[in-house]
Amino acid sequence: YAMLLSLIFLIVLVAAVVGFVFRHEIKTNFESNLNLALRDYNVTADRHSEAVDTIQRTLHCCGVQNFSDWERTEYFTERGIPRSCCKSQDDCSEEDLKDPSKAKLKVFVDGCFFLVTSKMESKMSVVAGISFGIACFQLVGIILACCLSQYITNNQYEMV
Repeated sequence: YAMLLSLIFLIVLVAAVVGFVFRHEIKTNFESNLNLALRDYNVTADRHSEAVDTIQRTLHCCGVQNFSDWERTEYFTERGIPRSCCKSQDDCSEEDLKDPSKAKLKVFVDGCFFLVTSKMESKMSVVAGISFGIACFQLVGIILACCLSQYITNNQYEMV
């Protein structure tokens, strides 16, 4: 049991170190995937388009760096900026969304990449605290399992 807990503890420790060391690569990968999702965005409800809409609605953002990122997409030439960027769904017409100067007043201007990464970084202290607490419990479990094993081994001959 102590060996199993030790193995799990080491796996979690390695995962934490790898996540910390490669955090910049994770950000870069997220940014490129978000750019791909914008490029391939369509009205049909595929996973990537739904994810983009959810992020934009939830975080009140639009595009990767800002709302003008949508101007370089195929979707923009057909329909303009998506409705998920609108500050108010009632005050956002399709004509406004096709004109970048009018859209600037009607949509969120901040990009989603910075908001997502800053939100993740702000929550990292909570994740680190919870992980540290779990690691402490695992270490206590390892120590107690070793003590129990030692106790059983020492008293094995007295049972007869």
